[in-house]
Amino acid sequence: MEYFINCNTSTLAPYNAPLDQLRASHLYRRLGFSASVQTIKQAIGQNSGTLVDTLVDQAIGMAPLPAPTWADWNNADYPADDDARNQLINEQRSQFTLDYANSLLNNNLRDRLSFFWSNHFVTQIEVYNCNSFLYHYINCLQTYAIGNFKTFVREVGLTSAMLYYLDGAYNNGSNPNENYARELYELFTLGEGNGYTEEDIVETARALSGYVERGEEGCTQVTFDPTKHDDGTKTILGQTGNWGYDDVIDILFEQRGNEVAEFICRKLYEFFVHPDSKDEMNNAQTIIDGMAATFVLNDFEIAPVLRQLFKSEHFFDDEAIGVIIKSPFDFYFNTLKETSFAYDDTTVSGMVYYSELLSQKLFNPFDVNGWQRDRTWINTNFLIGRWLTIESILQSFYQDNNEQFRTFGLEITGTSGMTSANPDVIARQIIDFVLPKGLLNEAEYEKAFAIFRSDVEDVYYEGGNQESWTLSTWPQAPYQVYLLLQYLARQPEFQLK
Repeated sequence: MEYFINCNTSTLAPYNAPLDQLRASHLYRRLGFSASVQTIKQAIGQNSGTLVDTLVDQAIGMAPLPAPTWADWNNADYPADDDARNQLINEQRSQFTLDYANSLLNNNLRDRLSFFWSNHFVTQIEVYNCNSFLYHYINCLQTYAIGNFKTFVREVGLTSAMLYYLDGAYNNGSNPNENYARELYELFTLGEGNGYTEEDIVETARALSGYVERGEEGCTQVTFDPTKHDDGTKTILGQTGNWGYDDVIDILFEQRGNEVAEFICRKLYEFFVHPDSKDEMNNAQTIIDGMAATFVLNDFEIAPVLRQLFKSEHFFDDEAIGVIIKSPFDFYFNTLKETSFAYDDTTVSGMVYYSELLSQKLFNPFDVNGWQRDRTWINTNFLIGRWLTIESILQSFYQDNNEQFRTFGLEITGTSGMTSANPDVIARQIIDFVLPKGLLNEAEYEKAFAIFRSDVEDVYYEGGNQESWTLSTWPQAPYQVYLLLQYLARQPEFQLK
């Protein structure tokens, strides 16, 4: 897999040209888990700024997942029998996993962002192991995914999932635990070694102490116990006083606001535009500086930064398209969204399971640093795993209803799919929709064309007789589309978005 160097020199100036298919697909692949052929075709010709505003506004107005009946259960609410208890816990967790996965599929930018933040404000359910903690953590991610980042930092640090995962629930004033204080600066807001000292961590841990009331029953939401808080004087980032939790957040954003903005905007840039943000060959640093200025000017509201980025010439530049390696979730969910093949909960659960096999386990990034993305998604084992699993998925779709492959092809090709007897013309249109920038060269297209032609004799592609081939009428056409998709799924370009 070639590693793409970021050579994008475009600016944050608005992209004013009407969207073409290439850029419409790019927009939906980055702002969500792609979209149907119909949705992408509706975007063609639209003004990018207008469409971006619509997608951002939808994300802002979207409600979080509704609370399940067990949202505030603790251990006393479960059966006393261990087997029955574990069975119920697993059923609840499986259903919530499915609900959230469907939310990722259906809610575009809001849950693209909640997924991003789950890999920034990392927790691991295998550590805190409580369903109610999981619900409230995900609720926090969805609530603040495109809200105010300062408020987000304040709220996520008080979720029980985070308090248990980074030991805040054991941070007594008489014996401070520095784990959360360190990660607050190093991973969540500033970056390692950027603008804070070891002494700041020690003092911050003291200020964050007291959120240790864990109740008599396990799996009870953590609350503040003032008797366990260190109420002495602390000096944090140069500010001295009797500081507590809220003070830490206020001081951090007042004293290191520019550093926070740069750190977060770089992560957003690397996630949404290109993983390479530090090479001198590109304009990334200028873009990040512009985003950070917008972030600070808008009091750390996330939406204005994303509007600026997604409307820009830089975002829509050719150098930004097809240069990010799909995560496992992208790999499966993009295929599902783009084909619009019929699916059910079993399909989605299978894709979640396959993603776990490829090292992207929902609610369980492998450590506090999160999934490192991009090139880490591709090695020999993972690539073979992608091939085998996507082949199985496509085969299942074909067995369930092979005519949906014809429908997919016709949605892409339109009139030409109903009239053209030239299979290469039809195959090229399908290829150029499925792959972000098509295949590498004409020789690669010829290989794909040969796959699409299948065993149909050439005489039927010549046209001019009653038996001439078209995608809309030829009996074998669904199988031809199926073979082409199976072939494309193994190509390097299919791994990119």
